[in-house]
Amino acid sequence: MTMNATIDTAPETRAVSQRLTFLLAAACGMVAANIYYAQPLIGPISTALGLSHAAAGLIVTMTQIGYGIGLLLIVPLGDLVESRKLICSVIMLGAAALLAAAFATQALPFLTAALFIGLGSVAVQIIIPYAAHLAPEAIRGRVVGNVSTGLMLGVMLARPASSFVTAALSWHAVFFGSTALMIALATVLWMTLPERRPVARMHYGALLMSMPHLVRTTPLLRRRALYQACLFAAFSLFWTVTPLLLASSEFGLSQRGIALFALAGASGVAAAPIAGRLADRGHSRIATLISMLLVALAFLVAHIDVAGSGLNLACLVVAAVALDFGVQGNVVLGFRAIFALGPEHRSRLNGLYMATFFTAGAAGSALGAWAFAQGGWMLASWIGLALPVVALIYAATE
Repeated sequence: MTMNATIDTAPETRAVSQRLTFLLAAACGMVAANIYYAQPLIGPISTALGLSHAAAGLIVTMTQIGYGIGLLLIVPLGDLVESRKLICSVIMLGAAALLAAAFATQALPFLTAALFIGLGSVAVQIIIPYAAHLAPEAIRGRVVGNVSTGLMLGVMLARPASSFVTAALSWHAVFFGSTALMIALATVLWMTLPERRPVARMHYGALLMSMPHLVRTTPLLRRRALYQACLFAAFSLFWTVTPLLLASSEFGLSQRGIALFALAGASGVAAAPIAGRLADRGHSRIATLISMLLVALAFLVAHIDVAGSGLNLACLVVAAVALDFGVQGNVVLGFRAIFALGPEHRSRLNGLYMATFFTAGAAGSALGAWAFAQGGWMLASWIGLALPVVALIYAATE
């Protein structure tokens, strides 16, 4: 497809080429990584910026808060504004914020930049509904799952990548490098993506005002959002706390060791295409329950043997894989469910879905950092276990 092609939202029999699917998946991965680069670096960044352990969670939380705001205020524009222009503009906003973070030497400028990195990263959630618009109903779960695979790879690989770069250079280099990557990505997307002009003719204020109505009248959206909120809060808690745990005297891992640990969790990316195919075949409920059980079991497995032992470290790796597999699978199941509700409000539904669970993720990061400071890994992990249990209890009412 060329940049002169135009796609509207009316037809539901479109096809999406493998080349375009790959490009969208790669774009999702590169943009989504921006949210997670700082996660394993909260130790060195907080030290450099003068933040205490209790406040270190703000490094991740501010990015997630910005992401949540963007989901509510920017992502709905996908139902109103031409997609290519919107995607590239939001990516460039993220590039400017990454550059500001790279130059930051004090806490306030960095945390402000982190907020805008989150805002710029919502381009991912404009791209995913865009991919759903291109896909016919019969394979929509598969296409969304494949594009989401790129997102998940970005999420999973961002942590080890930033750890390795920091060990070799500095944490500033992570943000300089990502700035350059975003500028290059926006250029390629602008030259490659077909235009897509939404059919909605409302103004921005009416678009935002319609969102509470969608929440009230769409029980499926509420249920899927709350499922994922519980799981993603547990995910954020785990990946905020484990770098602190692994760097503590019990394990004493270096930044490179923490990077290898984070890399192990990347295998959870396999859940996205599997979940998409299961959803296309009508198996969403059982797949959802399995996802929740995997997240709950992850926190139990993490307590096997004495903290700091070789077996315990191996169990933490298994826990990371199970946790990521469950969370990534469930988010794709949610995408497939809400995107089936209709193309005319797909971006708004996606914004509401993502905003709900990313707000929970921000809370999970902050709660995890606080719990680790107050009661160590024991307190943080039991809070993490409670979250998927709540999701399972709620799922029993479906």
